[in-house]
Amino acid sequence: MSLFVNGAQVPAPTDPRVSLLDHLREGLHLTGTKKGCNQGACGACTVLVDGERILSCLSLAVQFDGRQITTIEGLASEDGLHPLQAAFIEHDGFQCGYCTPGQICSAVGMAAEAQRGVPSHVTDDLGGTITLTREEIQERMSGNLCRCGAHNGIVEAIQAVLVQGMPA
Repeated sequence: MSLFVNGAQVPAPTDPRVSLLDHLREGLHLTGTKKGCNQGACGACTVLVDGERILSCLSLAVQFDGRQITTIEGLASEDGLHPLQAAFIEHDGFQCGYCTPGQICSAVGMAAEAQRGVPSHVTDDLGGTITLTREEIQERMSGNLCRCGAHNGIVEAIQAVLVQGMPA
């Protein structure tokens, strides 16, 4: 059994009870993914598995045998920051920065969901193209909390990248 994290094959934990979050942070020393509530309520631990956002604190690492896991460390490329990472800086989408990795990973996953036509609670047209309005983004990102109050900058950063047509 092995996992693929940020494009590299890594060993799975020896204890099958280890959460993906704890394996990433303690086993693989990828500390960008944060432990917030450890109950799935805050979104600080959000990572991507095969492009879909998940809460790593609620998932066992062994569930992801052979699957592609992407953390905040894996979003940047050799050419530089991921567009959402750069937009968070430009639009002050963080203050303390603790929630930022989960927010960015969640936004990447949210963009993929919208492109696939997955509706949210506020989606108007269930059969058409989803327009990422401010309200739509806020609803889709509501599982990621920011205690500092950087929500306006977070939404503006996401809008700058996704609504203005820059690829996620």
